[in-house]
This record gives sequence, C-alpha cells and structure tokens, in this order.
Amino acid sequence: MPPRHLRRPGPSRPRRRGAAAAALLVLAAVTGCDAAKETAGDLVSSATAAVASAAQRKMDEIKDGVNATGDVRAGPTSTDGDRTVATITAANPKDTTVDYAVLVTFRDDGGNLLDTVVVTLDGVPPGGSKSGTARSNRTLSGPTTAEIGQALRH
Repeated sequence: MPPRHLRRPGPSRPRRRGAAAAALLVLAAVTGCDAAKETAGDLVSSATAAVASAAQRKMDEIKDGVNATGDVRAGPTSTDGDRTVATITAANPKDTTVDYAVLVTFRDDGGNLLDTVVVTLDGVPPGGSKSGTARSNRTLSGPTTAEIGQALRH
C-alpha cells in the first residue's frame, strides 16, 4: 500500500457513515409516515369510542325511558360550517306531551362509526312531531349517514 500522502482520495469513513445515516433517515421518514397515520387513526378511534361512551352514559341517566326508536327518524346529512348535521324528527303517538332523548351515530360509507351525539326533543305534543339537529362533535370527512342508535321516550 502506498504511503498515505500518495493515496488517491476515496470516500472517507465519515462520508460512508453519513450516507448510511441519510438512508436510515429516509427509511425512518417513510415508515414514520405510516406510523404517524396509524397513530393518528388510533387517536381518532379512541376519541370516537370515548364520545360514544359518554353519549351512552347520558342515555343511561334517563329514568323510566321507554324504547321509542320507531318514533324517530334521521334525515340526510349535510354540512354546516365544519360540522356534519342531520335533522332528527320524533313523532309522538301518545295522548300526552313527551320528551325524547335520541342517540345518533354518524357513519361512513363502510358503516364505520365516526361520531355519536345525543339530541333531546322536549315537549313533543300528543299526536304531533318535533325536530332537532344532530351536530357532529368534530369535522367528519367523506360521505356520512346519520342513524338512530337508540331513542327513549320519557
């Protein structure tokens, strides 16, 4: 091997280490995007589950409620600002004024739960109907539908 001062310069070890580090950073960035998306999806799923649980607890607070899912209908969804909304209508078949608590779920085209809200319709007259608006807790993207998850007449 020639003496050091006569050798041709080639890639130095620090350069090779730098190239390897850059390759690892690119790999981490690529896989990091997937991991970030997965983490974001997990956070949204957790938040959605927490909201659904809170809505169910609110429904559970109603004493002497009677299942009235057949009295209630959800209209098509639309957007109002950055929220998804749907008109919820309760038709009272009884001969007294009643109140309704309605658990409304917003779902995507695949049937996946996106959000849950509770709508109260107070003072629905005998033989009459009353409407209210279900408004999502957060911005929902893509086509959504509103469904009646539970309705209690009390």
